[in-house]
Amino acid sequence: MKRIIRYIPLIIAFITVCTHLHAFAGQQTADGIVALQPPSPQEAVDAFVRNRAIDSTRVAVMIRDLRSGVTIGSYNPGTPLIPASIQKALTTATLLRIAGKDFRYNTDVFIDNEVGRDNILDGNIIVKASGDPTLNSSKLPLTPDFVADIVSAVRKKGIDSISGRIIVDQSLFAGPAIPPSWAQGDLRHSYGTGCHAFNFQNNASGKSAIQNPASVFISRLGNALASASVKLGNNETSGKKHLLIHRHKSASADEIMRSCMMRSDNLYAEAMLQTIPVVKGEKSSLEKAIDIERDYWRRKKADLGGVAIADGSGLSRSNRMTAEFMSDLLAEMSPDPYYASFFPLAGREGTLKNLLAGTELEEYVAMKTGSMSGIQCYAGYKLDDNYAPTHSIVIMVNNMRGARSEVRRAVEKMLLAVFPQP
Repeated sequence: MKRIIRYIPLIIAFITVCTHLHAFAGQQTADGIVALQPPSPQEAVDAFVRNRAIDSTRVAVMIRDLRSGVTIGSYNPGTPLIPASIQKALTTATLLRIAGKDFRYNTDVFIDNEVGRDNILDGNIIVKASGDPTLNSSKLPLTPDFVADIVSAVRKKGIDSISGRIIVDQSLFAGPAIPPSWAQGDLRHSYGTGCHAFNFQNNASGKSAIQNPASVFISRLGNALASASVKLGNNETSGKKHLLIHRHKSASADEIMRSCMMRSDNLYAEAMLQTIPVVKGEKSSLEKAIDIERDYWRRKKADLGGVAIADGSGLSRSNRMTAEFMSDLLAEMSPDPYYASFFPLAGREGTLKNLLAGTELEEYVAMKTGSMSGIQCYAGYKLDDNYAPTHSIVIMVNNMRGARSEVRRAVEKMLLAVFPQP
């Protein structure tokens, strides 16, 4: 009996090995050697959700072959979860479809009277805000200095003195500048600055948010005019003209979208969401923009069950996304080469620079990340040698039980198993 007890550990080890071999169904080679087959994509997904760092009730995965339309691996695809910044993939997709890649913001500058004798403008400088989030931005894509261009335009008109004021017309956006569901703790930070009809210098000073970017612009333009020997009276005047002296054109929409997705810029995303009604010839509000966005994807037959949209950037914890809806969106957008190019390449770019770096999937996966406290999400594509999408990938992890680094390693392990390279 003692002899039998002594060998129990060896018996258990033998059974474990046999079970492991059975799970990875062996295949006999020509030499008679049994080679272990890799797990199927679904087995890789199932192993991922069992990871100790993941709450299996608060995770969703959906990986779809775009050529066949077949889902090769999924888990909880219809469960609504907080998407964090993968929300930006929805915002950019919608505006790209509605406005086109060549759309540009036009911010116009007017004077409201003719220049009178002695080079005096008895009137105001009026800036018609367009929602452009890139005015004097320090981030790509860079555009000419809006303030310097206005001063130049004023001087070209021969103006030496302005009796009135600098007025910024922000009537294009009804607001709110800050979505109501954003956490109060985020609002003082540069990433939590609001989106206005007039945005200036990223609406931030260093890492701090600026609540009234128009006032910052007015102050800077006033100082620049004074330096150019143009007097500003700041008197209450009201002209009857509307004479264009300068039009500032932003970079094209595709450049703005690429910058937004690479850097995960919340301001750019919020501006793009509120631009949707403007493209349709309407004044904008957050509510109206969300209604148009939902209606667009409903008409595209995307599954909106459980989807709740609270903003354009994903900063709100009131957003809800399902892996199924995001997969539908990615499939719909996959033929567009511009859209696919917005997503950072694994191991190379933006927020995905460290994921899958040095592996066989480096540069073969492009995904938007979404990170918040307790949340790690990914949405994007597996690519072929020509950077064309072959598969859509959606991974949403809420209520992380372990370190973020553990979840990232688990994501890498799953993707390397789903997409083994020859």
